[in-house]
Amino acid sequence: MRTWVGIGGAFAVAALLGVLHYTTDSYVLQFIVGIAALAGLAWTVGVGTESVGARFGPATTGVLQSTLGNLPELFIVIFALRAGETVVAQTSIVGSLLANALLVLGLAIVAGSWRAPDGIMRFTKRLPNDTATLLLLVVFIIAILATSGALEDAAADNAVQISVVGALLLLGVYGSWLVSYLRSGGGGEPALEHEHGPPLSFGVGIAVLSLAGLGAAFASDWFVAAIDPAVEKLGISKAFTGLVIVAIAGNAVENIVGVQLALKGESELAISVIKNSVAQIAAFLYPALVLISLLFADRLSFSSPLILVVALAFSAIAIWQITGDGEAAGYEGFALIALYVTIATVAWFE
Repeated sequence: MRTWVGIGGAFAVAALLGVLHYTTDSYVLQFIVGIAALAGLAWTVGVGTESVGARFGPATTGVLQSTLGNLPELFIVIFALRAGETVVAQTSIVGSLLANALLVLGLAIVAGSWRAPDGIMRFTKRLPNDTATLLLLVVFIIAILATSGALEDAAADNAVQISVVGALLLLGVYGSWLVSYLRSGGGGEPALEHEHGPPLSFGVGIAVLSLAGLGAAFASDWFVAAIDPAVEKLGISKAFTGLVIVAIAGNAVENIVGVQLALKGESELAISVIKNSVAQIAAFLYPALVLISLLFADRLSFSSPLILVVALAFSAIAIWQITGDGEAAGYEGFALIALYVTIATVAWFE
């Protein structure tokens, strides 16, 4: 009963956000309710994930949860491009990578190491290594285009066309990796064991996951619509808005669920959820959005400012070093969080 009350409350807050969006110009209120709505829907996705995890292994569960969890970011970027907010669209997708790879992963490592008897969070090391490889591939493409733009050579005038080619290649790489990953880790023991059974049945869990993901997408749209006028009163730059605020709000599902799982001692599934999200954003969502943006007048490319290229490169190296051996200590989680806060501070003054 308590679970259903929580689920109902989450959808009620999301509905309230929709009502406020269409009936009031109080953007600050919409901003606050939007945060609560996304957090509630994230908790709901967590409940659905536990139910699905009772049947599938960490690989399948992590991919499913990450796919639904990234729906808000997909809609955020599409709506931003439609509104001509290219800076918000570009920085929010890069910010999502940084938020998941540094902030969320760091918090999960801190929680998981605190939960572990010996203070060391342990997990299978293949996914962290694969994720770092996919992230580095994206960083290389971004770095090449950013360098081309800085040098103002002939290729810089064709950044969109080059990005389309890179997007198609990245999608092919991600598809081949995903098939291999699911085959090697999709079976085996269930991702989550429950003493008294999962909170929801498998079928209901799938339905809750789907509805919560869809609800988070609408909530994200309404939330983004309120962000621009709200932060304008606070004097916050669009770069910071996209890189930090929108990125964290759009990835509220992973922000809460990954840390929740780590606190419960489910290190394998926590890492699977978070790192699958990073891999999907880097090698699937970002390339897919580059292709989708061809439908709009303002188009997305892999070309980014030098500061973002450096931040992504350092992030990829950091997560590879910290998680590549299949274990992480609390101080390593704090180090990832510190790196993210440093990047956010730089964005604040941009």
